[in-house]
Amino acid sequence: MQTTHNQTEAGAVGSHTPVNIDEVMQQVADHKGCGTSGGSGKASCGSGAGENDLPKEIWDKVKNHPCYSEEAHHHYARMHVAVAPACNIQCNYCNRKYDCANESRPGVVSEKLTPEQAAKKVLAVASTIPQMTVLGIAGPGDPLANPEKTFKTFELIAKTAPDIKLCVSTNGLTLPEHVERLSQYNIDHVTITINMVDPEVGAKIYPWVYYNKKRYAGVEAAKILTDRQLQGLEMLTERGILSKINSVMIPGINDQPLVEVNKAVKSRGAFLHNIMPLISAPEHGTVFGLTGQRGPTAQELKALQDSCEGEMNMMRHCRQCRADAVGLLGEDRSAEFTTDKIMEMEVNYDLDSRKAYQAAVEQERQAVVAAKQEELQTLAGAHSDIKMLIAVATKGSGKVNEHFGHATEFQIYELSTSGAKFVGHRRVDLYCQGGYGEEDALATVIRAINDCHAVFVAKIGGCPKNDLKAAGIDPVDQYANQFIEQSAIAYFKEYLDKVASGEIEHIVKGDAEIRQGALIAA
Repeated sequence: MQTTHNQTEAGAVGSHTPVNIDEVMQQVADHKGCGTSGGSGKASCGSGAGENDLPKEIWDKVKNHPCYSEEAHHHYARMHVAVAPACNIQCNYCNRKYDCANESRPGVVSEKLTPEQAAKKVLAVASTIPQMTVLGIAGPGDPLANPEKTFKTFELIAKTAPDIKLCVSTNGLTLPEHVERLSQYNIDHVTITINMVDPEVGAKIYPWVYYNKKRYAGVEAAKILTDRQLQGLEMLTERGILSKINSVMIPGINDQPLVEVNKAVKSRGAFLHNIMPLISAPEHGTVFGLTGQRGPTAQELKALQDSCEGEMNMMRHCRQCRADAVGLLGEDRSAEFTTDKIMEMEVNYDLDSRKAYQAAVEQERQAVVAAKQEELQTLAGAHSDIKMLIAVATKGSGKVNEHFGHATEFQIYELSTSGAKFVGHRRVDLYCQGGYGEEDALATVIRAINDCHAVFVAKIGGCPKNDLKAAGIDPVDQYANQFIEQSAIAYFKEYLDKVASGEIEHIVKGDAEIRQGALIAA
């Protein structure tokens, strides 16, 4: 592959800009992830923060990072490179698989890469997808259990693509040893998976950890792990590195203890807390999958997230990505960028073109925000205790722009007189295969969004429309290609008017199923 680029080789390794970051990070901790508070005193930011909600130092780090900004995830893409195969702990919910194209979950990759191959892949993806702004290393093992491969990859990418943000996801066992090196490489975003702060709980999740050339098991292993995780988090905060905490919700094991995890990480300056559902389908071959440990329902997951949000801002838009994912959150274009294909590509990494494209993306983003704010004014003075969920079929850009039958996921919004709030997503199997609707697939789609009062789509056929209505889900196609939040608020206002006039009666919906093992492609 031939590679050309028209930018200078910006410093690959260097210290962070010396700002008064201790004060900024204390502000982040005090305000649950941001620098301003709403009228109720609760910070109105976190992953949903806008430019006016955060200190400038923080906004500059998260504004185009799709994992750290819910707003950004509609517009910007990320990619992961699978350069870290080894792991130093065993999790009962994890089974690393290679050459696997039909599972969308952490630990799964189609091919492992060398740092040099990863650097070529990043240039190829960034040249093809100019809105790709973030490169993360998240496995398939633990990046910091493979430090030389991980940091060599970061070094190569920082030299050839200096505009791309670098981030890493880790279990945190060896994080304290590597915090200084992370800082030297200008890595501003670190995700730590923390599932417990009580070693008795941890012993039910982790069979063993391998630390300082020795294997530990049970409560002792969990004690070492939690101590190292919290120490590493404190060290990141001290250096002004933003940290996101991932936690896997395992009903009956750590669901309630995650409230204590939430408090512990908030007090140590974590920027976001992402509570994810356990993926435990038996075919994945994990311990929890084989022993029948269930994952949470949609209502259980949301209730826990809501309860923790009082302490800290929650990330709701996580897709539990593969270790080689490419594209917008919720899509995976990794099949377009296999090693064989990349070696045949002639890549022209044009930094100026990327900046121009992203400037256009920012204009579109601002239009989405402005439309939302304008529509919010129509709710001013409205008072109602009604809250409802809607599902949205979207390809991205913050618009209702996907056909019902082509959706592989639905984004979920909670509507109230406060506006439209993104609260999650639901994976589904494709309803349309080759132009025909599969009735079995439609039943799974309905179960996945059964807690929603409506589903917003760009287009929908007559049969699924009737089945959705029979299930109490309003199929809405009148907002095709319009902005999601603006449309949702307009719909909610009409809904309240209909309830007030007696035209309809508001009914509390039941629970929904979190889909396990959905395909990532048709």
